Amino acid sequence: MLLLKNCTLVNFHPCRVEHNSDIVIEGDRIIAIGSSLSALYPQAEIICLHGKLVMPGLVCAHNHFYSGLSRGILAPIAPCPDFISTLKNLWWRLDRALDEESLYYSGLICSLEAIRHGCTAVIDHHASPNFIKGSLAILRRGFIEAGLRGMTCFETTDRNFGLRELEAGVEENVAFAHLIDAQRDKGVQERLVECHLGAHAPFTVPDSGLSMLAEARRETGRGLHIHVAEDSYDVSHSHDKYGMDPIVRLDKFGLLDEKTLIAHALWLSPAEVALLNQRQACLVHNARSNMNNHVGYNHRLPDYQLAALGTDGIGADMFEELKFAYFKHRDAGGPLWPDSFLRMLHNGNILLERNFAQPFGQLAVGYTADLTICDYVSPTPLQAENLAGHLAFGINSAAVNSVMVAGRMVYQDRHFPFESEPLYAKARQAAERLWQNMAKL
Repeated sequence: MLLLKNCTLVNFHPCRVEHNSDIVIEGDRIIAIGSSLSALYPQAEIICLHGKLVMPGLVCAHNHFYSGLSRGILAPIAPCPDFISTLKNLWWRLDRALDEESLYYSGLICSLEAIRHGCTAVIDHHASPNFIKGSLAILRRGFIEAGLRGMTCFETTDRNFGLRELEAGVEENVAFAHLIDAQRDKGVQERLVECHLGAHAPFTVPDSGLSMLAEARRETGRGLHIHVAEDSYDVSHSHDKYGMDPIVRLDKFGLLDEKTLIAHALWLSPAEVALLNQRQACLVHNARSNMNNHVGYNHRLPDYQLAALGTDGIGADMFEELKFAYFKHRDAGGPLWPDSFLRMLHNGNILLERNFAQPFGQLAVGYTADLTICDYVSPTPLQAENLAGHLAFGINSAAVNSVMVAGRMVYQDRHFPFESEPLYAKARQAAERLWQNMAKL
């Protein structure tokens, strides 16, 4: 049993700020919140936080851990004047170059980086066409070793090897779902990882692939995680080859439900947005990635009933992502204010609830003890009414002091419970080999 003493409690939705509070945690759940609780729980280990902010864990709702060793990449890359050439010349060469070792260090380092920046959970979307079978188990290993909660999946596609690649991708998704099911009755650490059914994008998944994914959905009960309309090409391709909008095409195969994650969706029609809302699917907005790839802006953000924030592989700093999402929206003439983007940050916890079947996202009795703890000395009053403003214009990931996942401190006083530098050294070596492999493709 653990008692966090003298906290400043922060809830994102509904916004709440409470000073001088204690939190009692047993196992992976919050069992009590109030003032001066140490006398009621004399057996608890006490950590005095001296007024630090304690908030529900931050969730990155769309990431690519396979890109973890691409930072500052030194490999020959042809000019990328548009989105498709960026995929072909950079990312699709990188994912083909991945092997077991480079994927392990990429996933482990991304998990550590996510925790360091305040994340308690990351929803990953994976690709490694030359290392499919067993790849998701490697990523799961990295999540568990770091102590990060997560979800992952393999992005089904035919872009490299046709039908056999489609089949292998679906098989890996299904096999991983069965692996997760087999761990369900084991310890808390074994239950840190869940899964989606992954697909790259409609323009690289033919109808035969969607049929396989629909069958996998029926077999496993998992939802689809896919990029849609990240670039206008995806929409044009769908109209040309299939005579329908891409979201309508996914719905035709029964792939839209409350567990579906649609990443980007910059170029959807109003009817497609309405269909996603009807199916209770979630949009994941990736502001920095969209800007970096120069693919456009999602002017329909206000129309979604459920939207969350992701990074699309640009780290897992959700404080920074919220700021970029808000400032880009304002720059594009959008009507939303910081509170709407704070709600999107909160919505990552709704996605966890839908997939882990347990409560997330509130500092309240019975909720999962996934917590982000920050040092933040505010020059102005901090209260529920201006919390979103503090997130947009003040607090950042440099304030992250500690991170708790499932009731366990996985990062405390800015230190991991193990020596991390040797892992980073090995990751740098793996990155050099990965870049060399890319140069041969």
